[in-house]
Amino acid sequence: MMKGPVCLLLASLISNTLMESPGESPGPSVMEQSQQTIQIKLPSNLLIPLTTSPIQRPNWMDDLYLGPAKCLEEKNTRASCNLVFCQPWERCVHGKCSCKLPYLCPRDGVEPVCGQDGRNYLSYCQVMSISCRTDRPLMSHFGTDCDGHTKFSSSIDPHTGVITLSVPDVRSAGGARGHEEKLLVCAELWDMAAANVVCREHRYPLGAESMSSIPFRDLNTTHSLLRQCVSVRCQGYEQSLAECVIYDKISSDDGDVAVATCYQAIEAGAQCDDFKCVNSKCVSLNQTCDGVDDCGDLSDEMCCQKCRNNAFHCRTGVCVSREVIQDGVMNCLDGQDEATIQDEPKVTEIAGRRGLKNKEITGRHRLNNKEYISPKTEIKKNREQMESLHCGIPNMTLVDSEVAVPRERHRIRRVVGGVPAKPTQIQWQVAIEENKNIDCAGAYIGDCWVITAAHCVRPNPSAFSIKISLWKTIEAQDTTDIIPVERIHIHPRYNASNYENDIALMQLKKLPFSSRCFVENPAVSAVCVPWSPHIFNANHTCSISGWGRTAGGKSSNVLLWANVALIDNCEKFYQHRFKPGMTCAGDLDGSVDSCQGDSGGPLVCQDELGVSYLWGVVSWGERCGQPGFPGVYTQVAHYYEWIRLHTGWPSVTKYNS
Repeated sequence: MMKGPVCLLLASLISNTLMESPGESPGPSVMEQSQQTIQIKLPSNLLIPLTTSPIQRPNWMDDLYLGPAKCLEEKNTRASCNLVFCQPWERCVHGKCSCKLPYLCPRDGVEPVCGQDGRNYLSYCQVMSISCRTDRPLMSHFGTDCDGHTKFSSSIDPHTGVITLSVPDVRSAGGARGHEEKLLVCAELWDMAAANVVCREHRYPLGAESMSSIPFRDLNTTHSLLRQCVSVRCQGYEQSLAECVIYDKISSDDGDVAVATCYQAIEAGAQCDDFKCVNSKCVSLNQTCDGVDDCGDLSDEMCCQKCRNNAFHCRTGVCVSREVIQDGVMNCLDGQDEATIQDEPKVTEIAGRRGLKNKEITGRHRLNNKEYISPKTEIKKNREQMESLHCGIPNMTLVDSEVAVPRERHRIRRVVGGVPAKPTQIQWQVAIEENKNIDCAGAYIGDCWVITAAHCVRPNPSAFSIKISLWKTIEAQDTTDIIPVERIHIHPRYNASNYENDIALMQLKKLPFSSRCFVENPAVSAVCVPWSPHIFNANHTCSISGWGRTAGGKSSNVLLWANVALIDNCEKFYQHRFKPGMTCAGDLDGSVDSCQGDSGGPLVCQDELGVSYLWGVVSWGERCGQPGFPGVYTQVAHYYEWIRLHTGWPSVTKYNS
């Protein structure tokens, strides 16, 4: 095939066709030419039509905030738990938030809720679970006074778009049936997230097309009689304003009130010149990456290189409102929003009109003779109960302070011949013993489970035992224990020839008449299992540990550890041998690396709150400690569903459970 000559000939003919000849009348403009279909006569007398219309670039490609393109192509939304946390009434399964069954919600220390159906529910989480599964609002109000009457409801004026909110009337004995107080909604906190909620409540599935406000003095006669307003703060996932945080009412006489226009059905083939949300809604580019859920599915905040309007940028590329910084609930997967210290004091009050202040209802607050409970407070309590799995935090009373080297500031440049650990420093490190020899390591992940490399074990549990809290391989210490192995799960697609899927689970034998596999040991702590491959990124400093070969080529009798950096794009070092489910770490100059004898051991990364995750399992590599050959590890997050399948939800699931 003559690809080169034909291409050159076509280029030449096109060039000659578009070029003006001297003395001829001017032809169409360059832009007009570019949109014509040009007939080119080749030497073979074959006419080939060529269309030279310019390729349309999506507007977002020129935006400084949105991107990268790969993330946008994945169609991420608030249900993408690889990038954001699920709500307490949801569970992360295969990277997507799915609705829980109501009985899976926490029951202790939560407030009861009345539904619009008149039934009493145990908690806000339970009501939201049912709403999630039915895609319909169910929440009426907190309390046990459930008579089938919705005590918090909203309305949208069909002509003006003015929003009103009905609440129980303070003058009617606790809000008896048929006695409501109608209030306007203040403009101070009004945004697209809240407008989307109120429109969805009124059966507009795509939410709001726009939100705005108008001065109270410009209202028509009907609404001008309503002299008070309340502010509401919605996150965007709610299905009615009753599920949002409601603030104290204030006078609306000299301020602005909220207005919304709901999004009508999208016409087939409709063009979107700005940003097309995953749910097909079209929003302005200026509404993306601003910390506000304008789309209604959060897709406008999921793939951001930086944030607009002082919103907070998580390392996963998600923009969140500054209001959630240090509010006690993690929003960034690595806890960055809770660890960040702002330059200015955290805003706890919202300025109202005429110098008044509206305090956020963060706990109980008297509202209309009823105790109003903030949904935000209930969500925080739910999370605290569901995140009760203790992992990733060593018992610091047993860790000698001498080893507290600041990880991000001083990288110790040895692991092949690394730094000796203190006797109880690395509390999830285990040694795998086979025939009295220790050739591999593993990591304790809680309950009776250890993770190691598949190439370290074989399906014969009786041949192995696990040594916990071991420091020197040649002798036990007071905290060391030896545990027999009950069962071994080697990944079913493990390939011994190329180390693909090099991961295995070892289940430890339980003590007689006990649910535990070893006597409680303060020198042993579980490391957390990561559920998302996006928690840590390239250049993050992590640690490796083991009894493998040192720089001198001999195995170490003492547990060694060192810091390494995560490395991206490892295909350039190992080409086709680098498979999905693998990750790299080390120093490109080769001064820090894992080696033979470290196999199965932990690569551990710490988040912003000091919680440690088992990011990798020592798998393979070339030329220990040589430049250009970083260590290759099995990426544990890639196998999260497989791990959870065998261990069960409570054993390893810290978040999104």
